[in-house]
Amino acid sequence: NKAAIKAMIVNRVGDFGLALGIFSIYIFFNSVEYSVVFALVPSFADHYLNFLGFDVRLLTAVGIFLFIGAVGKSAQLGLHTWLPDAMEGPTPVSALIHAATMVTAGVFLLARCSPIFEYAPDALIIVTVVGAMTAFFAATTGLLQNDLKRVIAYSTCSQLGYMIFACGLSNYSVGVFHLANHAFFKALLFLGAGSVIHAVADEQDMRRMGGLKKLVPLTFALMTIGSLALMGFPFLTGFYSKDVILEVAYGKFTVYGHFAYWLGTAAAFFTAFYSMRLSFLTFLSDPNGYKPVLLGAHDAPLRMALPLVVLSVPSIFIGYCSRDLFIGLGTDFWNNAIFVLPSALNAIDAEFISHFYKLLPVTLSIIGASSALLYYTFFSGDLYWLKTSTFGRKLYGFLNRKWFF
Repeated sequence: NKAAIKAMIVNRVGDFGLALGIFSIYIFFNSVEYSVVFALVPSFADHYLNFLGFDVRLLTAVGIFLFIGAVGKSAQLGLHTWLPDAMEGPTPVSALIHAATMVTAGVFLLARCSPIFEYAPDALIIVTVVGAMTAFFAATTGLLQNDLKRVIAYSTCSQLGYMIFACGLSNYSVGVFHLANHAFFKALLFLGAGSVIHAVADEQDMRRMGGLKKLVPLTFALMTIGSLALMGFPFLTGFYSKDVILEVAYGKFTVYGHFAYWLGTAAAFFTAFYSMRLSFLTFLSDPNGYKPVLLGAHDAPLRMALPLVVLSVPSIFIGYCSRDLFIGLGTDFWNNAIFVLPSALNAIDAEFISHFYKLLPVTLSIIGASSALLYYTFFSGDLYWLKTSTFGRKLYGFLNRKWFF
């Protein structure tokens, strides 16, 4: 009940912002039809409002109001607290609604309203900064979560941050491409988590699992595919969208573009670390749970395993197969659905950045996964020292308490 009430209240804040945006559009444009509003937007580019003695651009105000709606629905920093708590719901609901459909509505709103945001550059800067901070915040928070579904929930929050800041940098097509790719491997991870929870008598604490690799080998293999796709491992689905987002962020050659690139790159490292931590604590470590529960663990029956197998195929191949259609140079897939000012187009600029900045995110992802595996295999005893040292205790408490949000 608390999770449901929190989701309702937090989303009302976003709904209020969205309502203000819609009312503002209706007052000044006398319509809320997409075609009419988008046709009139250029004529309002230099229109100002006087708000509390300050002159504010009309389109900037409208863009910020619409973005508040996206912040609430897509669980961005500040209004994100409802999403991890929503994991109290059934796992198939988490897979469908909290990974693939409902929480991505904010990203869709930004892309659909691209003609408004393109003429509101100040609003786009806010979108970029909030998205980048969300990606970093959620990635660091996921490092120390012990609930299996909450780790995946924070990874969803982090990936939504990537999509949002891609839209903030006028790369709406790349953001929606990552939205589509993310749906497959995140649904695979959630359903895989449901299979694991079902196998161990509804236990969700990873510290009470371990050793499940031999007990649920099919689930282990399929969740490994999902985790690698989430990390952006080369040639899996996540690699073809997440790394492109970071490339075009750096290729923007602006302060906020580079801000998004560096926070996104750091988030990529932490994402790989907590993904490997999840795999290790759940499947690879020594058994830590109750003996009767682990002895009774069993792999998913056919009706549970079939959706996992089906989702694993696009989690590997869909990014490669659809990248030219969605984000290829010169593609006309989006037609008039997305509008970008010619001065904001920078897909070609990204081709000219140094190979170092192109390879850094994927290199850090591999280092993050490797360091997590090595740390928890050989140096897990040092975790006690980390928790008890002065700095470590403060850092551990800060991250474990979710930055005190």
